[in-house]
Amino acid sequence: MNEEIKMLIFSIGDQFYAENIMDVERILIYEEPTELPDAPNFLKGIINYEGSILPVISLSDKFNKHGEKIKDELKIIVVRDAERKIGIIVDSVSEVKPISVNNIEVAPDIASDISKRYIQGLIKEKDRIIIFLSLSNILSDEEKELVY
Repeated sequence: MNEEIKMLIFSIGDQFYAENIMDVERILIYEEPTELPDAPNFLKGIINYEGSILPVISLSDKFNKHGEKIKDELKIIVVRDAERKIGIIVDSVSEVKPISVNNIEVAPDIASDISKRYIQGLIKEKDRIIIFLSLSNILSDEEKELVY
């Protein structure tokens, strides 16, 4: 039997990433976060989300992938981290599609221990490789202390 996982495909620069759609609460149109003083560079600020304060981080800043951003295409992906939620700014969201688990390879040993915390695997497609992430694990415990 060929099991499939529905994935949200998004990009940072020219690299594509995926997240299990079951771990995504919502995709928001980008809104400028309210900046916080003395915040780490990847923490862009906070927004009002359903009457609560939602911290918003930039995945491109977290990954040190800086390039030209098109504001109309920016999105905020809301994911759950245990009982908390976090917004993650991505350059664009392209699609939701089923991915066969047979097409997902374990992250190679060249990935550092840090990236193995949030890289679930690599998705092979005929014309690209998509990095399968766990966005709820993107922040280290120390970074979570700074954000929440």
